[in-house]
Amino acid sequence: MSQAQHTAEERMGNHHSKNTPNEEPLTCMIVGAGSRGTAYSRYSVLFPEQLKVVGLAEPHEGRRNKLLKLGTVPPENVFTDWHDAAKREKFADFVVITTVDQDHKDPAIAFARLGYHILLEKPMAVTEADCREIVSVCNSCGVKLAVCHVLRYTPWVCKIKEIIDSGDIGEIVSIRHTEPIGYWHFAHSFVRGNWRNEATSTFSLMAKSCHDIDLINHWMSPHRCQRVSSFGKLSHFTKEDKPPGAASRCVDCPIESSCPYSAKRLYLDFVKQGHTGWPLSVLTSEVDIENVTDALRTGPYGRCVYESDNDVVSHQVVNFQYDNGATVAFNMVAFTKRLCQREVCVYGTKGQISFEDGWDSVQVFDFLTEHIKQYSIRSEHPAKMGGHGGADYHMMKCFMDSLNDIDGKVATGPEETLNSHLLVFAAEKARLENRVVEIQPDGTF
Repeated sequence: MSQAQHTAEERMGNHHSKNTPNEEPLTCMIVGAGSRGTAYSRYSVLFPEQLKVVGLAEPHEGRRNKLLKLGTVPPENVFTDWHDAAKREKFADFVVITTVDQDHKDPAIAFARLGYHILLEKPMAVTEADCREIVSVCNSCGVKLAVCHVLRYTPWVCKIKEIIDSGDIGEIVSIRHTEPIGYWHFAHSFVRGNWRNEATSTFSLMAKSCHDIDLINHWMSPHRCQRVSSFGKLSHFTKEDKPPGAASRCVDCPIESSCPYSAKRLYLDFVKQGHTGWPLSVLTSEVDIENVTDALRTGPYGRCVYESDNDVVSHQVVNFQYDNGATVAFNMVAFTKRLCQREVCVYGTKGQISFEDGWDSVQVFDFLTEHIKQYSIRSEHPAKMGGHGGADYHMMKCFMDSLNDIDGKVATGPEETLNSHLLVFAAEKARLENRVVEIQPDGTF
């Protein structure tokens, strides 16, 4: 095995590793038993010798009961409101916070003050002030904070960073990065779903693409971003674009069969194909034709995409300039065939890195030899934790290793995450104010 391969293996981890003999498993509490909280809890099922879920706070009865099937949470540690859990003395090593975006700050601060280590779903919070407060409190309380920027733990992201740091492509002069959200995914999450309205969630660049801006800042490190500009708007999913004759709900609509965003076609086809997970699990805790149909008749996911209360942008471009003169162009777009399968090119003075999510290798074109070298990428992870290409598993393992002092640092710790979040806030400020935003050395703008 080459040194580069060895380094990559260390970074990605080995899913056969276990705690040392006679060591008790770490314990955690899940705050928010939605799709992300459930996904992370699977680690305890696969590796009970490493992790035990001993607490749960979730207001929704169906989601709460589904996660309680783990069978490891005692009745006294089951809460409908996380505030009640925070009134108790600390009873777990760490807490996994996967509430809705705008409700991240308060539980993060409350449990940090109780001494819990924190695994916090992205985004860290929906305002700059709240993000800074979370980092400050965690640091002052001496607890570890990791933010779930899971893409950082994927093999292709690690390999691109490794190639950049090796100097094989020379100095970076530009990066082009695209996140194709997917036409029906955007309709599901950002027109009908939890992230449709900024007042009840956050702006779409933060909700969807803080992942990507975190990757960009990671690849460009140690260089610092100095300037940001951005443009974007909400297109198509408006009342003005509603087709004549369309109804308010897809199940009652006489023209839904001709609509690419038909909720009836999307969700019921998934049921017929035997799917029970996301996105159906967002509609109902018990997935079958009757429950999904009822959700489409009464809930937000059955509404016409042209009659929702959505206001977040459907496409946005962001331009960054770093202190070494390098430029970065990021494109977030809803109207795509590909669903969240990122596309990236890194342009250096000696070569070019190319990758599209779904490829089995990262490709490097060498300007001197004019040859393409392919770097194989693979992720060793349990099939039941294959979310984000196995990154859900690798992130959990990395965080737990840090708590077990196997590796003292997580890749998405407080300061680094705060830095990339600040760039997201700066980009949105640039879009709203139609100007170039200057970033100061301390991250202020």
